[in-house]
Amino acid sequence: MIPWLEGKSPFPPLDRALHEPNGLLCAGGDLTPQRLLNAYQHGIFPWYSPGEPILWWSPDPRTVLFPKEFHISRSLRRVLRAQRYQVRLDSDFAAVIHACATTPRAGQHGTWLSQEMQHAYWRLFELGMAHSVETWVSGRLVGGLYGVAIGRMFYGESMFTRLTDASKIATAHLARYLDEEGFGMIDCQMKTPHLASLGAREISRAVFIDHLRGLITLGRQHGRWPVDAACSAWN
Repeated sequence: MIPWLEGKSPFPPLDRALHEPNGLLCAGGDLTPQRLLNAYQHGIFPWYSPGEPILWWSPDPRTVLFPKEFHISRSLRRVLRAQRYQVRLDSDFAAVIHACATTPRAGQHGTWLSQEMQHAYWRLFELGMAHSVETWVSGRLVGGLYGVAIGRMFYGESMFTRLTDASKIATAHLARYLDEEGFGMIDCQMKTPHLASLGAREISRAVFIDHLRGLITLGRQHGRWPVDAACSAWN
């Protein structure tokens, strides 16, 4: 059995998380900005399917991407240099999270991004805590991602692509922007071949929490990111 959160009850210690399924910590609670931000600051995130209670996770090991370690393949570098696209930050957060929820994915049916979840992250966006990175081609949104920023820590939540390499383009620009802004780590949550190809790797939960605690205390003003801050050319 896992603990059930009632009202404002705190999260249980991370060592209470299950090994199978990896990282399941507790259930219940709510998706208020206060609860979500508290969760992220403790290395916890929500992930559940429609019809389930809110489930909270803290897997061990944890998949992360250090901005300086982002891997650019030769083919992706050619795409970046060609610049047949435009990357914008925070220009259409609602469209990005909706696309993450509705774009078909190989091997998956339906979505875990319920209307409740979309609304919760929209509220964080309004508070200047959630952000989107968007790939546009000829005025059409073709890929992107969104996540949460606290201090100098970025928590990646979901991405989508409607055109080859569109989400990789967004991730490349995100990694460079975060590196330039002094961010130290991107939380990728769970390992996937796609993330591994971009340089993401697993670290223990203890090491993850140690990094996280240092990064979230580094002050940074909340608010929307400059729309064109990721538009500089690639060498």
